[in-house]
Amino acid sequence: MTPEDVAAASAAWLWFPDDATVYSTEELLLVGWPPSFGTPPTVLHLAAADEDDVDRLLVDADARARSWGYDALDVRVPLGAPDALRETLEDLDGAVVETVDVHALDLAAGSPELDVPADVEVRWQLDEQTTRDHLTVSVAAFGEGGLPDNERIRELAADAALAHGEGLGAAAVAYLDGRPIGTGGLTLAEGEAGRVALLWGAGVVPDARGRGGYRAVLAARLQYAVAHDAAFALVKGRVETAAPILRRAGFTAYGREQTYRLSL
Repeated sequence: MTPEDVAAASAAWLWFPDDATVYSTEELLLVGWPPSFGTPPTVLHLAAADEDDVDRLLVDADARARSWGYDALDVRVPLGAPDALRETLEDLDGAVVETVDVHALDLAAGSPELDVPADVEVRWQLDEQTTRDHLTVSVAAFGEGGLPDNERIRELAADAALAHGEGLGAAAVAYLDGRPIGTGGLTLAEGEAGRVALLWGAGVVPDARGRGGYRAVLAARLQYAVAHDAAFALVKGRVETAAPILRRAGFTAYGREQTYRLSL
């Protein structure tokens, strides 16, 4: 695993749900999230060589977001983004709404031993109940969005069970005294340097933080990744919360990614 491997895997990580509204060209990927996410559309990819390209593509994204009925637009600034993108967003008074460190862990030696409390149980998202628990914890942990309807929950449960059985990952949910307190997702993807374990959406409900829920779902996902031949794990951890835990688990930070919000 090299820094170039990490950067390539991070740039290729462009997840969005199958019920999102997507505007995609060779230069621009704009995603309108389902209502349950509670966030404005996001520019996930912007291929710009200079300031003129940045301006042109942001105008395109602005117009598309307006046509969808939004008054704000999020723009992700990934590792290796041109300086002109960040400078333009700052000139437009864009506010940073999320900052994450891109961390990676080489799994050649196996999964690290993490100090998981004995009273925390982990269950995989394999049915409607664990799917509902996963989504409920996510809403409480991040303080945004809401639960989708029952039909959508059934669809997500079926997709997760299939992916888990095929060795492609799913979400792990941590329980304390039978109550869901933490969750974290895992997707196994093929990368240039082998299979990559993409760790996403990890969070713990506010009143249960510090009880080992994050470590429990991290350990479960890393064990699953090793069992399914992942070369390394990649996670984008929030600087204020996840980053210290990831470093203690052996992850190394390879750079920082920010998301700016523009008023349209």
